[in-house]
Amino acid sequence: MLLVETVEKKYRELFNNEPLLVRSPGRVNLIGEHTDYNMGYVLPAAIDKAIYFAIAPRSDDKAVVFALDMNEVFEFSLDKLQEQKSDKHWPNYLMGMVDQLLKAGYQPKGFNCVFGGDIPLGAGLSSSAALEAGLGFALNHIFNLGIDKLTLVKLSQKAENEFVGVNCGIMDQYINVFGKDGNVLRIDCRSLEYEYFPFNYKNVSIVLFDTGVSHSLATSEYNQRRKECSQGVNIIRKDYPDVKSLRDVPVDMLNKYRPKMEPVIFKRCKYVIEENLRLLDACDALNNHDLKKFGSLMYQTHEGLSKDYEVSCKELDYLVDLTKDNPEVYGSRMMGGGFGGCTINLVENHAINEISKTISSRYYSKFDIKAKIYATKINNGTSIIKTKENAAV
Repeated sequence: MLLVETVEKKYRELFNNEPLLVRSPGRVNLIGEHTDYNMGYVLPAAIDKAIYFAIAPRSDDKAVVFALDMNEVFEFSLDKLQEQKSDKHWPNYLMGMVDQLLKAGYQPKGFNCVFGGDIPLGAGLSSSAALEAGLGFALNHIFNLGIDKLTLVKLSQKAENEFVGVNCGIMDQYINVFGKDGNVLRIDCRSLEYEYFPFNYKNVSIVLFDTGVSHSLATSEYNQRRKECSQGVNIIRKDYPDVKSLRDVPVDMLNKYRPKMEPVIFKRCKYVIEENLRLLDACDALNNHDLKKFGSLMYQTHEGLSKDYEVSCKELDYLVDLTKDNPEVYGSRMMGGGFGGCTINLVENHAINEISKTISSRYYSKFDIKAKIYATKINNGTSIIKTKENAAV
């Protein structure tokens, strides 16, 4: 039975009525890492792994939610949400979304909901944004709240920032709502403008090799990188008050300030500025259907993340190195905050099994860790699968 059918069946068992069915995907980011908080560009895509919601309104102000994957039920009232935070964590993403809707002046009522998904947890594919934006999208529909897409994105991000307490950027929620099959989405994190670029290669999959490690450095070093980038901006801003972020700094301007910066600050700024330029080149490559060029830019990104931004680790570097000089792999790099997680790879479909076996074997021999492997394709953003009346949309 398909996952969405299992979710729908469970909903009917628990609540005995017809639900709205919504699909809310995970995401990958092909290029543009650590650029979001520097007001730069990112290039994510929604993928074919998703969370599915079966949902319908209630007549009171209570929400009853069943998490299929955990086999857990959670109930909450729409009143005094902050007092109902859960140490199970997953309910907080949902309550956070309801909290933001209410704060923004919308008036959802209670609801019954079952959700389940196949987004691998801990792989950096943003199941949290899928929960937040997926529920927001569903509530917007069943209660006719009239929320436009960009507002939904902003409310979803605020749910994670303010209720869950994770200081994430806007990329994950943005691509969840705006994702489009056969396309990647260039998001300008300064203006929040976006543009689609074609990525419709039937013979190529996006394959993730999961290191299976999560180094404790990740959070503290992430905060440190943000601080180092700000220090670089502050040095330049003394002479150029209009410089608000590294997005405003051309390469030649940065080079002029090299003598005034500590070497580590210069390296951090250099990576971010070069990464934005790489991303723009990558978009040109996609317009020209030049996947080899695109892949070479991914390798350059990894080199920058490893040597200049210093957020990689030996496991990530090894996985990327294993793909080099393989004609069936167009590009590879670490994806996400760093110090563990996944590499993202563009691999010819016919070679996925053989390459996966080779890499798994060599990785296990070196680190005594079994690398999880996920092959995925680009797909649409959050959307309705079936209305309450059972009419497919």
